[in-house]
Amino acid sequence: MGKIFGYARISKTDQNLDLQKDSILNYGAQVIYEEKNSGKNTNRPELTALLKAASSSDTIVVYKLDRISRSTRHLIELAEYFEKNGIQFVSITDFIDTSTPTGRFFFHVMASIAELERDILIERTQAGLSSARLRGRVGGRPKTKMEKIKRAIKLYEGKEYSIKEIKEMTGVSKSVLYRNLKSLKEKS
Repeated sequence: MGKIFGYARISKTDQNLDLQKDSILNYGAQVIYEEKNSGKNTNRPELTALLKAASSSDTIVVYKLDRISRSTRHLIELAEYFEKNGIQFVSITDFIDTSTPTGRFFFHVMASIAELERDILIERTQAGLSSARLRGRVGGRPKTKMEKIKRAIKLYEGKEYSIKEIKEMTGVSKSVLYRNLKSLKEKS
């Protein structure tokens, strides 16, 4: 039998990890990796450290599925990683334990449903874009007018206004402004 690792995460620093930690310790975890970070954030150093530390025959325990994965796609990736590396997975409140046949089955069914959901979404998006093209419309965000971009660049180069103020005055987003500044720099 391998080691039992726990992973606990809260989204805001003013939240408390105690409930998760107590449940995970009660399950038998020897080490708990704690993260105070949004689930949407892809940079989660404690999760990365946990995945490096866990190896074949080890178990990773979480209080609830949404504590470890930021999306169903991420959950599927984690499930594949655990299976490939021989790591068992337990979600206490979701009653998932991949060391049991029922737990593995439930986890795979859930992952399959999530994958189906993602595929249907992609299919709908493609159909919508095709329909729009037939009507002469192009998908995606509307292009920012060049006059607005030039004005935003002038304001930026004047060093009098912050990026936020420039965005409010011109409607040009930070990413569009920086992309055009980079393009100008490369041309010169």
